[in-house]
Amino acid sequence: MTSKVVLYMSMSLDGFITGPDDGPDHGLGLGGERLHGWLHSGDGDPASYRPTDDAGSTVFDELMATGAVITGRRTFDNAGGWGGDHHDGVPIFVLTRTAPERPAPGHARYVTDGIASCVEQARAAAGDRDILLHGAATAQECLRAGLLDEMQLHLVPVLLGQGRRLFDNMPADHVELELLRAMDGPGVMHLRYRVHSRSTLPGAASGRGAA
Repeated sequence: MTSKVVLYMSMSLDGFITGPDDGPDHGLGLGGERLHGWLHSGDGDPASYRPTDDAGSTVFDELMATGAVITGRRTFDNAGGWGGDHHDGVPIFVLTRTAPERPAPGHARYVTDGIASCVEQARAAAGDRDILLHGAATAQECLRAGLLDEMQLHLVPVLLGQGRRLFDNMPADHVELELLRAMDGPGVMHLRYRVHSRSTLPGAASGRGAA
């Protein structure tokens, strides 16, 4: 069975995945903390991030079952590289224009030859497990190249007004989505979509520097 590339992102109702204050000096920022609050719902172990509600725990367990991670350099750096271990020691493929001289930490590796190569390497590493995708620009590169299979969007009922939007600067085309599942959790709606438009979109870039 071929693994699927699945985007996992928390998003505000007005389309932002971070507030204006995110970055390596601010962590998630106030907007990011609000968007990711569902990970701490319930009375579970706060160190595990696993929600205790049925919807949140289902989504979290699916995320943790993925066999590889693809992320952009900006997202990777802002997260502190997750200490080189996003979850369970699975390989992390970091899409970037230029790899720094210092090697990536832990199970991470830099990929400088484009999104197609990044996905190919992640598929080989993941085997029959899905691939978790992080980052706005990386998601856009996958969409343009027809390499994104599904989206798991965690829609939070808040308007951030400013920040970084998930689908900014996309080409003047449309991408058809099919709603596979909708689950209501405490303060969040988990929406899973299949991406139907798989042909390469106009304006596709090389994908050598995503976030």
